Amino acid sequence: MKRYCLTLDLKDDPQLIAEYEKWHQKVWPEIIRSIKEAGITHMEIYRLSGRLFMIMDVNDSFSFEKKAMADASNAKVQEWETLMWKYQQPLSQSSPGEKWMIMNKIFNLD
Repeated sequence: MKRYCLTLDLKDDPQLIAEYEKWHQKVWPEIIRSIKEAGITHMEIYRLSGRLFMIMDVNDSFSFEKKAMADASNAKVQEWETLMWKYQQPLSQSSPGEKWMIMNKIFNLD
């Protein structure tokens, strides 16, 4: 099993941040299904102010490329992503169209 940690920022607006968290209290079942079908076995999202941090554990079948292709052809995922973009904003170092950015592990206690 492999773990990825990703980050993304939210727009600096307390009302939008509260709405974003509310959406994540009841994520659409189609989104949960697409996450699991991609090979993501565990996912958590944390927030500090406007910074998001996501932990994803994935199985051997997972790839970001396959997930992106599946998402692109899934109307419900596209609807969700468009809705979430109302609240999210790219990091300053992201490429055009890039949202969540993979973080580099710099320490491991083991």
